[in-house]
Amino acid sequence: MASQSSAPTVARLKVVQPGEGRAGGLAPGVGVVFKIDGEDSAGALSIVEHPFAVGALVPPHVHTLEDEYSIVLEGEIGFRSNDREVVLGPGGYIIKPRGEVHAMWNAGSVPARMIEVISPAGFERFFRELTDLTAVGAPDPATIAALAERYQLPFAEPDWLPDVIKRYGLTPPMR
Repeated sequence: MASQSSAPTVARLKVVQPGEGRAGGLAPGVGVVFKIDGEDSAGALSIVEHPFAVGALVPPHVHTLEDEYSIVLEGEIGFRSNDREVVLGPGGYIIKPRGEVHAMWNAGSVPARMIEVISPAGFERFFRELTDLTAVGAPDPATIAALAERYQLPFAEPDWLPDVIKRYGLTPPMR
């Protein structure tokens, strides 16, 4: 008799209406709204939405297990991946491949929003754990570092970061 796994082996029907999904904060000015989890897609991908306040920055980091595909919905979002930098407006797409140091920020003067497709799924659990931490206050940097290590997500301090912060008037999160 074959053993049965509790994890689905095929994607399942899920409907997410506009405005639906659990929301939380990741860093000052950067949020997340959960839309499609890995359990919904049999592990193929997850989808989240990220709102960015003016001046918000997702600090440079490296994904070692997943690729990210971003679609800008509102405002302007800047992306830097290794030595390539671009600012995209609504309808702009970008692939951020695993293994590259990348950062994202609100590059405009109004709030911005994007969809993030993460493949394969699993990294959305990092976002869930981080939003649980931020819901009760500013997490200790050592706690964030331990969480990032569990998801094989090293942060980076590239030499281009101070220039990006200055050019766009960003407020980097404390680490």
